[in-house]
Amino acid sequence: MFYAIPLENRPSWRNPPWATILLIVLNMVVFWGPQRAEERAQERAAQFYAASSLPALELPAFVDWLATTGSPHAERARRLLARQAVEPLLDGLQNEPRFLKLLHDGLVVTPAHPQHAQWQQDRAQYEQSLPPPFTRRWAQDYSADTESKPWTWVTAAFLHGSTGHLLGNMLFLFLFGFSVELALGRGTYLAFYLLGAVGAALLAGWAYAGKGSIGLGASGAVSALMGMYAVLYRLRRIRFFYQLFFYFNYVTAPALILLPAWIANELLQHLLGGQGIAYMAHLGGLLTGAALMAAAMHLRKTRPVELPAPTAPDPFELHSAAARKLAAEMKFDAACAEWRAAAQHRPDDADALRAWFNLARLQPAGDDFHRAAQRIFRLQRQDPATLELQHASYLTYLNQARPGARLSPGDMARLARRFTRVQQFEDAQRLCQALAKTAPDHAELADTLTVCANGLLQAGRHAQAQQWLPQLLRVAPNDMVTRTLLQQAPPAAAG
Repeated sequence: MFYAIPLENRPSWRNPPWATILLIVLNMVVFWGPQRAEERAQERAAQFYAASSLPALELPAFVDWLATTGSPHAERARRLLARQAVEPLLDGLQNEPRFLKLLHDGLVVTPAHPQHAQWQQDRAQYEQSLPPPFTRRWAQDYSADTESKPWTWVTAAFLHGSTGHLLGNMLFLFLFGFSVELALGRGTYLAFYLLGAVGAALLAGWAYAGKGSIGLGASGAVSALMGMYAVLYRLRRIRFFYQLFFYFNYVTAPALILLPAWIANELLQHLLGGQGIAYMAHLGGLLTGAALMAAAMHLRKTRPVELPAPTAPDPFELHSAAARKLAAEMKFDAACAEWRAAAQHRPDDADALRAWFNLARLQPAGDDFHRAAQRIFRLQRQDPATLELQHASYLTYLNQARPGARLSPGDMARLARRFTRVQQFEDAQRLCQALAKTAPDHAELADTLTVCANGLLQAGRHAQAQQWLPQLLRVAPNDMVTRTLLQQAPPAAAG
């Protein structure tokens, strides 16, 4: 896996890249408008489907049909059926037009079936609840028997499969788009962007023909911008941030060198059998963009635009952007490494630590999970949001960490005091007990116990506060909280 981000140029807001901004806004409007509305309607329809008679009548037949037709998804479908995982099976069924035709022709649940009338009623109600197709209508269809829809070569570039997919593409669209737009001019830039989407779709349609899936996303058109950028700056030495598998660094090199590197990466990823990512669309975009820019420069209509010298790149932002992109591609180990690097540059950034922790929890025995938790526990701020993050992370960590939580005495003391301040007394007292048991001579034990006992007193939990009196008599006999508890203690306890 290889990618590179240029660091030399930055947009000039005296001549804003309005076409790039327009493309970004349009992609976001499509995703959070009709695509999201369609998704919510499909979720409601799926809920009805799961509660109806349809799963028992249709899904076993669908799994048998996959096995009979030699589908590569047959074994996974069988395991899903055994777990009664209705939603992914329904999604697969809805994307198999050949099986749907058999279903609608009455060849799956036949008129002779004792539940045929109930099936007809539930199937009709389910299909009425489905929204009009939007994403599949405008996406590129790789099915073997699909009709030709050339307009989807463009429209598919404005659809996305998830929020991470959208944001990752929009980040790279902006990073490469503004330089290319200023060089080409807005009209030519938009035309080349759309032609790049077409070139990406044509190569993907050839490479994935008959696969039965759909193609969507701006990455093919964005790859065209990357190809344009490399040809535009050719032998000019550009400073890049790059990642090669788990290694990342900065390099200053001729821009054109990146074009064969990007092409090789897409070919390699395709040959390795990458799932869920149309690497051939990326390759088609790169080649189309490079050819378009070479033609434009040959006609002497285009020159690289000199932009103001950049400020020093922010490594935190670079690592954060890389982490989000890798997480969107489900490359979780590499994404964790990026969040770890980002946390090195801003150890008190709660949002980065939260993202690292939530990603690392997918591998609860991994070092990243323990390290991210420790970083959160050691945040210095005491605002409500930070305290809430620490408490929520503590509960998750305690329940999921494998083989067990790794809490140092200092962490236990700090968290106990902080949980007391937000009146999470049960968790605070458990931490105090663990601290007193594992580190009875710890320097912060006395302060921690007095804070906890005082918090209980202030909250009116006198009986619970009294339980700490024996410990306080040992570690803080002269503290005001200890004397208060002594005065309130029954005679037997005081003696």
